[in-house]
Amino acid sequence: MCGITGIFDTRGGSDISRAVLQRMNDSQLHRGPDEGSLHIEPGVGLGHRRLSIIDIATGQQPLFNEDGSVVVVFNGEIYNYQQLILELQALGHVFHTRSDTEVIVHAWESWGADCVKRFRGMFAFALWDRNQQTFFMARDRMGVKPMYYALLDDGTLLFGSELKSILAHGGLRRDIDPLAVEEYFALGYVAEPRTIFKQAQKLSPAHSLTIRRGQPLVEPVAYWDVRFSLDNPISETDAQAELVLRLKESVRLRMIAEVPLGAFLSGGVDSSAVVAVMAGLSSEPVNTCSIGFDDPAFNESAFAQKVANRYRTNHRLEVVKSDDFDLIDTLARLYDEPYADSSAIPTYRVCQLARKHVTVALSGDGGDEAMGGYRRYRMHLMEDRMRSALPQGMRGSLFGTLGKLYPKADWAPRMFRAKTTFEGLARSSVEAYFHTVSILRGPMREALFSQSFRTELAGYNAQEVFKRHAARAGTDDPLAFIQYLDLKTYLVGDINTKVDRASMAHSLEVREPLMDHELVEWLATLPSSHKINGQEGKHIFKKSMEPYLPNDVLYRPKMGFAVPLARWFRGPLKQRVRDAVLGERLVSTGWFNPAYLRHLVDAHQSGASDHSAPLWTLLMFEAFLRQVVDTPVAEVDVAAVAEAVP
Repeated sequence: MCGITGIFDTRGGSDISRAVLQRMNDSQLHRGPDEGSLHIEPGVGLGHRRLSIIDIATGQQPLFNEDGSVVVVFNGEIYNYQQLILELQALGHVFHTRSDTEVIVHAWESWGADCVKRFRGMFAFALWDRNQQTFFMARDRMGVKPMYYALLDDGTLLFGSELKSILAHGGLRRDIDPLAVEEYFALGYVAEPRTIFKQAQKLSPAHSLTIRRGQPLVEPVAYWDVRFSLDNPISETDAQAELVLRLKESVRLRMIAEVPLGAFLSGGVDSSAVVAVMAGLSSEPVNTCSIGFDDPAFNESAFAQKVANRYRTNHRLEVVKSDDFDLIDTLARLYDEPYADSSAIPTYRVCQLARKHVTVALSGDGGDEAMGGYRRYRMHLMEDRMRSALPQGMRGSLFGTLGKLYPKADWAPRMFRAKTTFEGLARSSVEAYFHTVSILRGPMREALFSQSFRTELAGYNAQEVFKRHAARAGTDDPLAFIQYLDLKTYLVGDINTKVDRASMAHSLEVREPLMDHELVEWLATLPSSHKINGQEGKHIFKKSMEPYLPNDVLYRPKMGFAVPLARWFRGPLKQRVRDAVLGERLVSTGWFNPAYLRHLVDAHQSGASDHSAPLWTLLMFEAFLRQVVDTPVAEVDVAAVAEAVP
């Protein structure tokens, strides 16, 4: 796992400043504290920070082919690299290392842009082919590893694993994209391919970008997509057995390392299953790490301990105080863009704990999206059955009216909170699901933004992100449809972003067996009834894990990795949230309605409403403005960036 960055002159062979490239590279020191190297030639500068995992002795980057005409910088792991080495050697390529990085340059020589289709793993890389005068970038299928890039007005292309390396160049304009702000306040993150800055973009998952020097910049090209065929005739019993075999293969591939290896163990189904499989594949006890909370309402460490005891793991538990809110500014600097998932706090802490003992940790991320685990999936299916029973015209009129009239009742038992359900029933399936997952729903964003900012948006609604993906979903199955949307949006923009930044802040590599693209492809062939059966999510996964895990781990209600925001904002963070949300920095943008900001704070702190999620979203946006936008251009405090590096 590493950090990559670079500069490419798309028009010619201008001189690359070593000092600027060094500054860009140093900004990502936390991603690779072991080594750092640069390669510079006319019009091309590549930087790499290394966290040594595989082929520690000879796997340094930037790395070249035999004659030095192709050079690559690479972040991630290609798990099938040993198989590809044999295949490429048979084609006549000579390898000088045992690293997966060298596979990339030889695969490019043999297969060109199609080389990415041969790679199984998590990766983002940039490659320069001098003979073909071609610059090539690619990102893995599931979007586990990040890639940012920006084309400056003079034709200079900048790229990096994190946005901070591009900012460190000094040439990027920090003009904020109003459409990105709309997406952030709807979703809690800025969705691919947009970034918070107008001039920068993210390379979307499963996309590559080919630039030939002197030719116009083209759009990225998709090289893969998941297809929910749901047509696998396999019996449920046989599917359970095959799922176990596929999971074992995925875990085995991700246990290849020359450094200490372990796993996160939350006590939930996904991480517990990964640990159970690891234990069966390892001759040594598995290293496991858990975070517990001193508030019982948020603590599931007892279930993690059950699994640890069963498999006799080397288990480390660290109890975090429920008032662990000192990371707000740290997170804003870490994520470079506004990011509003408050579970970033415990994720940061569990990565911090894990890095004390291991360099690589396996996680259970991706299981809910691939196997139908979220409670909102079951609610959506219930609503969808009701939607299908009535014509759209009748639904819109009837339930739209009920949704407006029914009071918002956050305080009431869930069965009486019908406002959201009525609003959902009035919409199409994609509109309803977007409404479900939004942090600030449409009417709240309408009230939040000033008239001048709404004019800047020119009618743009973050719902367009979901509609764009929905057009390519290729299925009308209600569950598969929203799984596809989550795989393209929430998994990438929220989960993968959270884990990458939190782990890399501590120079920890995290690998996700449940995001193996071949496993995801196979799961997409299974009927949806294998995933949600009655009111039970992840049905086939839980059934397949019954021989390996206790029933109270498999079938207990999902807890999640939550923090007590509502209490914080009425207690220890009461003044801080008032100062941030009602303070000068947000008001100075001119984007927000001050009266509505005051309403959100007052209604929450009086106990009249629970606005903790919108307030956290505003708090993190204000921190982003202070910590990122207001930071002097091209000033990189390497000591501050590296403070978390072991």
